[in-house]
Amino acid sequence: MGASDNKHDTDSNKDNESQKAKLPYPRSIPFIIANEFCERFNFYGMRTILALYLTQKLSFSEDTATVIFHLFTTMVYFMCIFGAIIADSWLGKFKTILYLSIVYVTGSCFLTVGAIDPWNMPQRTFTFIGLALIALGSGGIKPCVSSFGGDQFKIPEQAKQLAWFFSLFYFSVNSGSFVSTLLTPILRDDVSCFGNEDCFSLGFFVPAALMAISIVIFVAGSFLYIHKPGGGNMMVKVSKCVWSGIRGKMKNGKTNPKAHWLDHAVDNYGQQLVDETKILLNVLLLYIPLPIFWTLFDQQGSRWTFQATRMDGDLGFYTIKPDQAQVINPLLILVFIPLYEMIFYPLLNLVGIRRPLQKLVMGGVLAGVAFFVSFLLEMQIMKSYAVVPQSGEAQLRVFNTMNCDYNLAVNGSQSILVKSLEKWENLDYTGVENAQLRYTMTSKTTDCPNFSGNFEIKSAEATSYFMHGTGNAAKVQKYVDDPEKTSNGNAKVRFLANTATKVSLREKGVVKLERESGNSTIGEVSNGEYELFVGESKQGEAFALKIGGVYTIAVNKVGSKTDFEIFEITQPNGVNMLWIIPQYVVMTLGEVMYSVTGLQFSFNEAPQSMKSVLTGCWMLTIAVGNLIIVFIAEAKMFNEQLWEFLMFAILMWVDMALFAILAWRYKSIPIKSDEDYERERLEMEEKEHGLEKIPVKMGENDTNEE
Repeated sequence: MGASDNKHDTDSNKDNESQKAKLPYPRSIPFIIANEFCERFNFYGMRTILALYLTQKLSFSEDTATVIFHLFTTMVYFMCIFGAIIADSWLGKFKTILYLSIVYVTGSCFLTVGAIDPWNMPQRTFTFIGLALIALGSGGIKPCVSSFGGDQFKIPEQAKQLAWFFSLFYFSVNSGSFVSTLLTPILRDDVSCFGNEDCFSLGFFVPAALMAISIVIFVAGSFLYIHKPGGGNMMVKVSKCVWSGIRGKMKNGKTNPKAHWLDHAVDNYGQQLVDETKILLNVLLLYIPLPIFWTLFDQQGSRWTFQATRMDGDLGFYTIKPDQAQVINPLLILVFIPLYEMIFYPLLNLVGIRRPLQKLVMGGVLAGVAFFVSFLLEMQIMKSYAVVPQSGEAQLRVFNTMNCDYNLAVNGSQSILVKSLEKWENLDYTGVENAQLRYTMTSKTTDCPNFSGNFEIKSAEATSYFMHGTGNAAKVQKYVDDPEKTSNGNAKVRFLANTATKVSLREKGVVKLERESGNSTIGEVSNGEYELFVGESKQGEAFALKIGGVYTIAVNKVGSKTDFEIFEITQPNGVNMLWIIPQYVVMTLGEVMYSVTGLQFSFNEAPQSMKSVLTGCWMLTIAVGNLIIVFIAEAKMFNEQLWEFLMFAILMWVDMALFAILAWRYKSIPIKSDEDYERERLEMEEKEHGLEKIPVKMGENDTNEE
């Protein structure tokens, strides 16, 4: 070209650069970022305490609570497809986000109202309605918010600003998760309301309020938003194209064979959609093993939270709540993402791990390592498990709260001395359904009466008897004990009081547990230092009741003299909760490598028109992963949690071996441009009509050879 042409190109480039510089950062973006922070605060805050709410307030078992938790998560990610379809094909992104956010906050309100005990609402019904509405709202808006934010930018002029938006967006997601995961357990456990020591309703209400605020913020920016019309939902188009290919293969496969079964859909949907669908399916073949990673990853909110309830969160200056352990993940994500780019990936390059599919395998392997670490941790936790009788087993305990020592003989055995404020126990009765054991209790002095009769024991039951009273009113009273630890980490305390005087536990002068009626009262108290009061008289020195411990406090008051003894029925949690950090660290290392790399690889491999479809399919892998947890939890394959952790670790490693084979066999399909398809179309028309190729006129200084 001549000098004038070069000058023109230079001026044009300067104009383009000037245009990029003049385009301001969209003023609507702060509203979208703030909206996302509030929405994520709501979702993760609610989900953080959900598993404990299901066990502690709705009385579901850990297995059932795990099933409900992961069915809810499955619904959330299945609803992503629904949200994408109605946004692209019907309402548009803005209205979809607005309407489904209203559904979302309604569900949060149902959950909150159901948790308010004095209102006597059907708690389980309100909980399930609330979770269903939250799944519809949260899942429905999930694929819309980030893409709606992307619509606010003019591409390619604002490509760098768009990249900065996605960084801010990801930061707001993890910031909302971090703050809510830290705060909602405090609201749940450290605030008392409606006569309860805890306040789940407040733990649900604050996230619900943030969700309502997110709607206000989103609507406040409506006058600034750029609304781009949907071009029809590509997920629907792809599904129809695949179905057309299958039908064509079934009907015409023998009479009109094609190189690929999808080629049967060309007449209905065109060559470009068929080719791009082939590329999509080629990538999706790699997706088959991916759900297993999410099967492991999402158990941070269920199985790992329940594992934390079996640990000691006492740091001396602060007691970590079991559900607060989940805060480690978003915190580490914010730290690890820059570290990966600066340190981890360069180190992996040195050992030959450079390609995206290699990094995906590495991320999955790390998830398996995380569960193997949780398996090793559970082995240590088991040492402080409660000894609970199973079917065919029984336990028997006898407490002496009298002022005399007794000789106890059971079923004619040699008598055993049980002193005042001591206990005798046998925790190893086996082969038991219902049995009666003949006993005699002979007082060592004439001040107390003798007793005789039958101890009744039953299969899978911890039976206890205690002696109390004076003179002719003295008796042996039966109760069924509960040696199982609490699901919230509190200490469980039972009073056995041989006195009519009020007995209470006080912490810094505040009554925390009091004998309400009769001689045997059981309740829960949090980890701490307590003092025993009989009436208004303090007894002895303060003593510690620790996380997960099950205690029986025997009290004997004769005249002005009061004695008491504390029995440890089940030892407190013996492993500090800080030991749960390593498995979270390894899991988060795997998550960043797996999730970020996987999406990046898939987006690079897929055609531009298929990227939204790919996002929906990625969400489906998360949904399927949570569904796998439901099936495994329902199967109840193991009696002890540690074997399930080991099974998941092995399953993850086997799954990654399968993925490595698929990755090794994977062949990338080149992506054609629109210009390529236009050229092929013209060539096809020329062949059909027998036309000669029309010469293309080049620049005036060029020659055209025919």
